[in-house]
Amino acid sequence: MAGIAALAVAYVLSQFYRAFLAVLTPVLGEDLAMTKGDFSIASGALFLTFALAQFPVGVALDRIGPRRTAAVLLAAGAGGGTLLFAAATSPWMIIAATGLMGIGCAPVLMAALFIFARLYSPAKFAMLTSWLVAFGTAGNVIGTAPLAHAEMMFGWRAVMLGLCVVTLLVSAALYLLVRDPDHPHAVAKAQTGFAGFAELLRIRALWPIIPLTAIAYAPSIGIRGLWAGPYLADVFGADALTIGNVTLFMAISMAAGAFVYGPLDQFFGTRKWVAVGGKSICLAAVAALGLFPQTSIGVSTGLLMLIGIAGGSYGLLMAHARAFLPPRLLGRGVTLMNFFSIGGAGVMQFATGAVVTRSIVPGEPAAAYAALFLFIALALGAALVIYLFSRDAKPDHVA
Repeated sequence: MAGIAALAVAYVLSQFYRAFLAVLTPVLGEDLAMTKGDFSIASGALFLTFALAQFPVGVALDRIGPRRTAAVLLAAGAGGGTLLFAAATSPWMIIAATGLMGIGCAPVLMAALFIFARLYSPAKFAMLTSWLVAFGTAGNVIGTAPLAHAEMMFGWRAVMLGLCVVTLLVSAALYLLVRDPDHPHAVAKAQTGFAGFAELLRIRALWPIIPLTAIAYAPSIGIRGLWAGPYLADVFGADALTIGNVTLFMAISMAAGAFVYGPLDQFFGTRKWVAVGGKSICLAAVAALGLFPQTSIGVSTGLLMLIGIAGGSYGLLMAHARAFLPPRLLGRGVTLMNFFSIGGAGVMQFATGAVVTRSIVPGEPAAAYAALFLFIALALGAALVIYLFSRDAKPDHVA
């Protein structure tokens, strides 16, 4: 239990690093002359390095276990990344720092999911995963108004140095407290390395789940972690504290959404149709922002909160895929699906940056954000249509 608690705290840090950049955009723009394109690349770099790291993380989980995998990478990646961020004097250093943070955060949630899958029944997997994600969303909350206040009091460099120290302490706790679960005999004999990923991709039941997994996280984390700040500042003239407060409401909504999704598959006896319903609500909210981007800051805040609540389907989709994973490839299986989830969010960060840049209309700041939200809605809608062809998995189903 102490190990799970340590992983939960580490996941709070992971969530913070994914989303903190939106609040620092004004000050980094002033101090380092960072542009919207620079911020898009920096945010995308974190998600892409996070995603690419899933492949060695998956092999490491199956071979050496979650304790060393999570502790070492968090210290070297996120610890080193925060130190470089604090010392940054140009945009490329911020981009390199966020890339390191992505590598450091890559094993944290996967280590916990690996332990859940080994020690608990498949019926509890979605609930445990969703609730851990909900707890971790505290990092999302800390990266809003509290971060804005801390930056104003101490400066962003001092804040990042403090985060470096906290990250190294949490890494030490992981090494001391996490216990690697025993490998089943069949798993111990089946160390197929990276070839296991090719075997997983041949499982046809996963194919229609992958596109929605790849896009489902992008609306909430992409808007909360990158675009909420510029959108509120450009369209409504919001200052850093207002941005911090609005993104705080969205972050709390994301946590609430993860808690709500947790038991729904057991309540309704289906994973597929719970996901369809939730993502349809998310799609409607994103489309409404695209069609009415400047109605009022209150309406926009309400829609952002709805996106946060309805976007919390990560645990449910992971559980849907988990039902079709062979036990001997469990570590690689969960990291493969996480690769699509985080990688999709990273690709969307780059893509949305291009959409915003190309849609700028002088004197009409809302035009670029209308294009942004409609683009996200279109991508989510296409993935949802493909997901309709997936095979459902009951809560007690296991491969």
